[in-house]
Amino acid sequence: MGTVVMGLFAEGDLAFVQAVGALSHANPFLPERMDWERRALGEAYVEETLGFWAYTPDQTTRRRTNLVRLIERARSLGESTRAELLSNRPANRARLAVEDLQRYDDLVVYILFYEMLELWGRRDFTVAESETLDRQAWRRFSPLFDHWFELASHPFPSRPQKVPLFELFHQVYRAFFNIFECVIGQSVPAAQLRARIWQSIFSHDLKRYRRGLSSTLRQVTTLITGPSGSGKELVAQAIGTSQAIPFDTRQERFAAHPSESYHAINISAFARNLVESELFGHAKGAFTDASGARTGWLEACGDHGTVLLDEIGELDATTQVKLLRVLQNRQYQRLGETKSREFKGKVIAATNRDLRREIVAGNFREDLYYRLCSDVIETPSLASQVRDNPNVLEQLVTHIAGRLAPVESQELAGEVLGWLRENLPAGYPWPGNIRELEQCVRNVMICGRYVPNPPPTPVSGGFPLGDVSTEVARLAQQIEQQELTADELMQAYCRLVYQKTGSFEQAAKRLQMDRRTVRAKVDARGANAVVPEG
Repeated sequence: MGTVVMGLFAEGDLAFVQAVGALSHANPFLPERMDWERRALGEAYVEETLGFWAYTPDQTTRRRTNLVRLIERARSLGESTRAELLSNRPANRARLAVEDLQRYDDLVVYILFYEMLELWGRRDFTVAESETLDRQAWRRFSPLFDHWFELASHPFPSRPQKVPLFELFHQVYRAFFNIFECVIGQSVPAAQLRARIWQSIFSHDLKRYRRGLSSTLRQVTTLITGPSGSGKELVAQAIGTSQAIPFDTRQERFAAHPSESYHAINISAFARNLVESELFGHAKGAFTDASGARTGWLEACGDHGTVLLDEIGELDATTQVKLLRVLQNRQYQRLGETKSREFKGKVIAATNRDLRREIVAGNFREDLYYRLCSDVIETPSLASQVRDNPNVLEQLVTHIAGRLAPVESQELAGEVLGWLRENLPAGYPWPGNIRELEQCVRNVMICGRYVPNPPPTPVSGGFPLGDVSTEVARLAQQIEQQELTADELMQAYCRLVYQKTGSFEQAAKRLQMDRRTVRAKVDARGANAVVPEG
């Protein structure tokens, strides 16, 4: 007779277990997470306000209803299945199907992960407190792991992975909150950015990451591109502080603290002749002012750290060659030394330049570019987020106000939003992106107003437009040819005065009109595109 293979889950529970298994390894920032929650809960699923996870005050102070229901059912089913496995009935001594071993494993991984939420779900602890929390987390996790997996001789896939699973949970919690708090705003571009950052940390396949990528993925360089002020350094910080860190079970502590393992270097902040020394370090006497040996940032990064090379497009040709060697061979030398040193950390590069154009212009090495572009993340402009969801501006202003004036955040946010409605035209492009919006909030908080620099210059159909003299010439030609109605002429003239003065208030004084009327005329011009281009 052949070996009996038992079915572990009843038909009514199978769909739930399979959905939870998918949830255990899903990207939490993709819509697929909600799809799997819906499949798991069926009619008990509560529709979410958003189709993706985004930072909102209520999400940080309470657990979602769907999550609570999932955890409760998973625990109940897990305990009943565990009891069944521990029973002495002959059928339960039979060999489990490989699929059922994996299903039970996925179910338990889901349960164990949320058992750590009370400890690692906190965000208000100091570096010293985090070590205590990590110790408490291990002492909680270890017996729970044994409770679920040390069942007779069943070869559950995670059974020999106690420490790696604990390390993964620690990394996943860090990554989730780092991403969640780094990318603010309920827009599709922001949601896509959150999902993309997650992939940069874990790849698109978390199961593969668990099987072996966790120790090698840091060798892949991440390149972050996007317009100036769009949050590239925040993205880099989220990735850099979310890398895998080994746990020492004897000392009950992680090998490094995440916040101390991330180093940001702005290339443009250093003179060209100092960049090499900053990155690679130097030996005593390597150059005139080298009175002693110096450790470079690549060396200070350590085995588990990350170095951000901001403004990578500013690197000179010589340093590009040396950086290429680091990315190819993971080796470098201090200036003035012949000894090769090994780099074990992760490199993140950021730029607002088009590196492909820089290659054509002869300013950037093509081989270095191809070492950088394995993992490219593009940060969206603020304008693209506002176009997708106009409420994003209010959300971001409220968030910034909360950081600047926690006690009066709502009052400050209301003041800023009121000023924006009254003084900036609809469709203002925020050329400085999030950084400009932050300065706007600070300006309004301090002096009650904000003056864009340079002044906004509306265009037909959008922003910005060329110089005022060109517009004057076009308008004069249209007047001579009698192409404009009286209303169109007034709109065009209001627009020119606004371009010249840079504010609705000053334009209204010059035109001797009500400021709201001027704003309406300018906004109408931008929307209707009366003055043709070309």
